[in-house]
Amino acid sequence: MYTPNESQKIIVDAVKTFSEQHIRPNIMEWDEAQHFPVELFHQLGEMGLMGVLVPEEYGGAGLNYFDYVRIIDEISQVDPSIGLSVAAHNSLCTNHILMFANEEQKKRWIPDLASGKVIGAWGLTEHNTGSDAGGMNTTAVKDGEDWVINGAKNFITHAISGDTAVVMTRTGEKGTRNNATAFVLEKGMEGFTSGRKENKLGMRASETAELIFDNVRVPDSHRLGEVGEGFKQALTVLDGGRISIAALSLGIAKGAYNAAKKYAKERVQFNQPIANFQAINFKLADMATKIHASELMILRACELKENKEKMTTEGAMAKMYASEACVEIATDAVQIFGGYGYTKDFPAEKYYRDSKLCTIGEGTTEIQKLVIARNILKD
Repeated sequence: MYTPNESQKIIVDAVKTFSEQHIRPNIMEWDEAQHFPVELFHQLGEMGLMGVLVPEEYGGAGLNYFDYVRIIDEISQVDPSIGLSVAAHNSLCTNHILMFANEEQKKRWIPDLASGKVIGAWGLTEHNTGSDAGGMNTTAVKDGEDWVINGAKNFITHAISGDTAVVMTRTGEKGTRNNATAFVLEKGMEGFTSGRKENKLGMRASETAELIFDNVRVPDSHRLGEVGEGFKQALTVLDGGRISIAALSLGIAKGAYNAAKKYAKERVQFNQPIANFQAINFKLADMATKIHASELMILRACELKENKEKMTTEGAMAKMYASEACVEIATDAVQIFGGYGYTKDFPAEKYYRDSKLCTIGEGTTEIQKLVIARNILKD
């Protein structure tokens, strides 16, 4: 089992303190306005939290997946929107370049991403291709030494504020396994723009919008890996990304549970705290058990990832269980708060709204079940 050392405890304590001082006071203001606090992410970069898994030689913190999970968990207990954005920047954009770029490309893009100087985006999903990523319509056509990219991506985190984006494009026949190639695009390239910001139910401080490509000319030096490897790369990136969404789910679950437990001890009905009533304390018992199970599954996936062992099944299981559990826990938290749980004056309703995305983003629950079923039947 994972036992944090003193250095790791110091890191987590620093994240807790930062979250309480710089995030908690602004939660509802950012949520109501759908404001993406760019400056906050520059500050997180100064703490090393925008390059958690990046080796120190590229300007990162050089931490491991256990540390990464704790960081996402702690931030998400305070504001899941910020936890989501930290996860997307680290697990998707930065990690894709770290895993599949050549040395020259790593030195070009990773240091600025790891320092938080620039914010990263990652483009796979399209308007008509969510789970069916192999059917994407965004194309890259070779033209001399360059590639010309046309199309659009949808539901992209940091699509407006992001400076560097890893984008999957179709370079072969639609529907085949080797039809995709990944490129790094930078804001300012002619024809590379953003669309409108999505007006979301939850995670409202985490920016989500379109990426639009209109004859964007990209040098071949921006291609990551070989032509046709993009989809395979994306699946590998998503394997690790599932751990971060599981950690995000865990943070939401803990935040909702702790708020509900505190309220249940303070709220008095029939001359006693409602925590004394079996209807309430049984809910709390279920919530605590689901959190414990989620954490153990996440740590198991981290262990496999750190040991460079295959963890596709365990990552999918952790993501599926933790995300569904966090929705159930957030729902029970609202119920424990009663009428107050339905108001924005208490924290339960925001955890409730934020939780649902965890069962959808980076592969729906149904896709996780598909991945798990294929792997266990193969074995």
